[in-house]
Amino acid sequence: MSLNYIWSGFFLVGFAAALAQWIFLGDNEIFKRIIDGTFESAKMGVMDIALPLAGVMTLWLGIMNIGEKAGAIGWLAKVIAPFFSRIFPEIPKDHPATGHMVMNFSANLLGLDNAATPFGLKAMESLQSLNPNKDEASNAQIMFLVLHTSGLTLIPLSIMAQRAILGAADPSDIFIPCMIATYVATVTGIIAVAIRQRINLMDSVVLSWLGGMTTAIVALIWYFTQYLTKTEIETVSKVVSNLVLIGIITVFIVGALRKKVNVYEAFIEGAKGGIQTSLTVIPYLVGMLVAISVIRNAGVFNFVVTGFNWIFTGLGMNTDFVPALPTALMKPLSGSGSKAMMIDAMNTYGVDSFVGRLACIFQGSADTTFYIVALYFGSVGIRKTRYAISCGLIADFAGVITAICVAYVFFG
Repeated sequence: MSLNYIWSGFFLVGFAAALAQWIFLGDNEIFKRIIDGTFESAKMGVMDIALPLAGVMTLWLGIMNIGEKAGAIGWLAKVIAPFFSRIFPEIPKDHPATGHMVMNFSANLLGLDNAATPFGLKAMESLQSLNPNKDEASNAQIMFLVLHTSGLTLIPLSIMAQRAILGAADPSDIFIPCMIATYVATVTGIIAVAIRQRINLMDSVVLSWLGGMTTAIVALIWYFTQYLTKTEIETVSKVVSNLVLIGIITVFIVGALRKKVNVYEAFIEGAKGGIQTSLTVIPYLVGMLVAISVIRNAGVFNFVVTGFNWIFTGLGMNTDFVPALPTALMKPLSGSGSKAMMIDAMNTYGVDSFVGRLACIFQGSADTTFYIVALYFGSVGIRKTRYAISCGLIADFAGVITAICVAYVFFG
């Protein structure tokens, strides 16, 4: 029901903002921009997202099926089972959904978006098989989606690459701030959902896993900053990410061959669901992208940023961060939109300016909550999202606040 109100609200707020600009500012082009934007977004949802997704889904669902028959997915499920059994108590021991989620989180950690989406959709499908109420999100699906929308990424490779293209003196200087912001967002998301689901986060296993992950991230930051140059960080990031991906494929195939599985037939069997999944999500994608387009083209973000600037100035606060806020506001709605905002901030204020760097940290601090809700829940026909969106936005907000704080610490 919350998605129903949010989706309707995008259109109503967009129309009200456009009407005000037409009446009071004399903007006769505002309605044309909105309608043109809806057509462009509808086209993008099908041609630029759903159809390319069909190919990627076909590939990775086939690879995933090989991994399942090789026993690799089951092995991953056993390794992570002690932790997941606490935060996903509804999932039976050794259920394949655990392995699918691990694959999704691993791809996200390495910034491998093309691989993460098929793994995530497969995980949502597995979780749906355990869901007794098929049109309403289960507790496990909500926890998974919020963890995914918090966007935990160790290496923001695409952001560093964009900074390099625009001539940044040190493209990787946002590496540590991004990692800190996205980690805080993820932990906040876990806590928010755990409170709603009455999950005991003080359990010794949960604390040890969270403590271990925190230690690992701190150690990685320390190693990168103490032993690698900026150029080496980018090189290692690029090589490791893609090496892990091809390594996963190789391990799956070798494991399946050892079990005398017909690898090619296993691939074809799994790949058949790729196109169907992509077709299923088209209405959900188009609906959400068009609604987001209305908000964006109606100029709502400009009004919001102006309002924030007025409030913070009135409170006597430093407002250096305000020009970067459009990236933060757009990020939960559209990944491509927030990327455009990030690039615009770097072009306008300078790629190495405080605003330019902060926009990059915003981009790397979380994922696109509404897009992911539409894509993942839409793929399995869930209409009642319960508190998934609110918890996802709480995680996003934590990431934004942390991003601002670390930006002042590192670059202020």
